[in-house]
Amino acid sequence: MERTIITINESGNMNIPNGNVWMSFSELVGLFDVSVPTLKNTIRAIYKSGVVAEHTQHCEVIPYTYWATLYNMDMIVAIAFRINSYGAEKIRNEVLKRIYGRKENVCYLFSLINSPMCMS
Repeated sequence: MERTIITINESGNMNIPNGNVWMSFSELVGLFDVSVPTLKNTIRAIYKSGVVAEHTQHCEVIPYTYWATLYNMDMIVAIAFRINSYGAEKIRNEVLKRIYGRKENVCYLFSLINSPMCMS
C-alpha cells in the first residue's frame, strides 16, 4: 500500500498531500507535538465517543522492522479538533480553509409560469 504523511517544516509550512494519507502513532506524536499518553487518551476518547470507528485503522507490516498501526485522515482530523497544539491548529486551519475556500457556482432556477405576476 502506497501511503503519504502530513508534514510541517521548520518555517511552519504544512503539506497535506492529496491521496492516501495514513500515519503511524509515532508520526502523529511528532506531527501534533504531544506526549504519548496524551495521544493515546485522545484516540481512546474518539473511539469511545463513536466519532471515528475503530475499523478505520489499518495494520501494516513495515518491512523488516515491526507492525505499525496506521491512522487515516478521518482520525487525524478528529485528533486535530480535540488537541490544542501548534500542529493541531495548523491542521484545523487548513481543513477549514479547504472547506470554506471552495468556489462552487450555484444556479437557481425560478419558474414564473404559475406565479401571481404572470396571471394578471
